[in-house]
Order: sequence, then structure tokens, then C-alpha cells
Amino acid sequence: MNLSSNGVPIPFSSELFGPLRATGTARLPDPAALRERLRADGYLYLPGFLDPEEVLRLRSAYFSLFPRGYLLPGTTPRQGVFSGRVPRELPEHGVAGHPAHAFVRSDTFDRFLDDPRLAKLAADLLEGDARMLPRRILRHFHRGSRRASRAHVDLDYMDEGSPRVVTMWIPVGDCPPRSGALVYLEGSHTLSPEEYEPLRDTTDRPEDRRQICHDLEFTARALDRRWLYADFAAGDLMVHVPSVIHASLDTTTDAMRLSIDTRFVRAGDTPDPRWLRPWSADDGA
Repeated sequence: MNLSSNGVPIPFSSELFGPLRATGTARLPDPAALRERLRADGYLYLPGFLDPEEVLRLRSAYFSLFPRGYLLPGTTPRQGVFSGRVPRELPEHGVAGHPAHAFVRSDTFDRFLDDPRLAKLAADLLEGDARMLPRRILRHFHRGSRRASRAHVDLDYMDEGSPRVVTMWIPVGDCPPRSGALVYLEGSHTLSPEEYEPLRDTTDRPEDRRQICHDLEFTARALDRRWLYADFAAGDLMVHVPSVIHASLDTTTDAMRLSIDTRFVRAGDTPDPRWLRPWSADDGA
């Protein structure tokens, strides 16, 4: 595979990539075993945790909102195939006027995330009643954009509240590596911030020190760790701790990458106040 992130190539080799360890969802381990797995790996990969049909209905509802010409003629919103042309009237992703901005405030989006399976899983992992934070992000990338999430840890974006947080990442449709999948740096939740602090000097965004690095090959080699990946399918769920280094790859497939980031805290904890209002791509958080 030819892979890149933010336009920077990264060879797909056994030296730099390895598979995520899956947790079977036909019969989930008891909560204590799940917590132990999360502590050990820094993530839980739960294939088929959600109903694929519900996920694909959400994908269809979102891509139905786009102006004519954005989707490839002859394809459906459920497929979400990019035509190669962005209509001039379409604002930047996630700002007011863009479909994603309205969609995260819609009843359709609320109903999808108001899934008792997600709430129970969060409560099991946090060992108490859990609260989903209102800032829920809808990420959407199309072929040729050369935009992806840089290597980072969630704590650097949520450092004004309780660190007892779990993130859930939901691919809204199939998302293999070439579609812009999330990747996790193996065992990186065991690193101290001081160990990866020097990497922040290698950046394409010098004004933002929250990101660790935009160059994923450099990050892997500097920290002597592999990026872990999976061929994600509709219905899969990723959960991770706020200290694990993760990033995403560039979307190079015709089918667009769509995903949700949502976060839970213990009900009695004080969350970062920036996460208590709906997401907007220009909110600075």
C-alpha cells in the first residue's frame, strides 16, 4: 500500500506497522477483564460492536445533505463516493453552514449516539456512572485533501479537566488504512510526555504545540514503536485512553472517510469546560 499522513509518505512495512489486537464482541469479557486489557494495550478494538446497518444509515443521512455535484453521479449517499469536485458554495468542513456543523446538532446524530451499549461500556471502563461530553466530533476527509490527524494524545486537548476520560472512535462506514483509518503507536500510553516532547519540534504547525508530530515515519522510528492498524468495517468501535499516541492516515480511496469521536468522563468528575458545548471546527478546542 502507498500510505501517507498530511501528505508525508510512510512505508507500509512490518517494521513500521502491525495489527491491532481485537477483542471479540460476541461475548465480551467481564468489565474487570476489559479494564485490564485497556490498561495493558491503551486501546480496545471491538469489531462489530455496533449494528452495521445503523452505522450505514447514519452515513447515508449525512452525505444526503451535500449539494449536487459533490457525490459521484450514479452512486448513493450511503456509499459516500467523492466526485473529485468540491462545490464552490460549500464552506470549510465543520464550520457554520457546512453539513457537519448542523449534523452534530441534529436529532439523527443524537439518537445514534444515545446507544445504551456505548453508555454501558463507558461505565464499565470508568468504574462508575459515565457522562458523554457534548463536544462530539464528526470528521470527514475526501481523496486528495491530504489532511489527517497528526500524532497526538487526547490529554493535550483536554488538560483543563479530569484526566479520567475514555475516547470512542466510530468509523461511519468501512475504513481500511487507505481510506484514512486511525492508527495507534504501540505501547505509547506507557511513555512519559518528556520522552516524546522533542518530537514536537518536527512539525508543520509550529504555532500549535499540542500536536506531537505530523511525520508518522519519523515518530515511529524516533520512539522505536510500530503503528497499529486494522481494516475497520461499519459497526467496529475503537476505545482508547487519553495518553496513547494516535494519528490518522490520508484518504486516498474514492469512498470518503467519515468518523465520530466521542468522549466519556465519570459522572461526578469535572470535565474540561471546552468540551461542554457542541463541536465546531473553528472553536479552537
